[in-house]
Amino acid sequence: QVQLVESGGGVVQAGESSRLSCAASGRTSSRFRMAWFRQAPGKEREFVTAINWSSGFTDYGDSVKGRFTLSRDNAKNTVYLQMDSLKPEDTAVYYCAACSFCPLSRIHGQYNYWGQGTQVTVSS
Repeated sequence: QVQLVESGGGVVQAGESSRLSCAASGRTSSRFRMAWFRQAPGKEREFVTAINWSSGFTDYGDSVKGRFTLSRDNAKNTVYLQMDSLKPEDTAVYYCAACSFCPLSRIHGQYNYWGQGTQVTVSS
């Protein structure tokens, strides 16, 4: 089993920055993939970004590319989502997700471990 604990989030003004963290514990491995998804009220869960833990390769959704940056701290088994130039449309509950021995994917069904979610609200 893998446990994911998210932190960060809150209310920010449009144009400002915020950072989310997701710490993984349990049966992690070099074949780990971690990702962030978000879900706004009344909308489907949307892919934000994902990382291949061993290679560090990252993938970004089109709506956040160039504004969000995903990084990792191997020693802490933690990923950080740096969100810059935030827009009101970035308002959502952000979920950390993970899977082992799986392809790097934008599909939320591919991930079998999920955090509890953290709210990010961007006011205009």
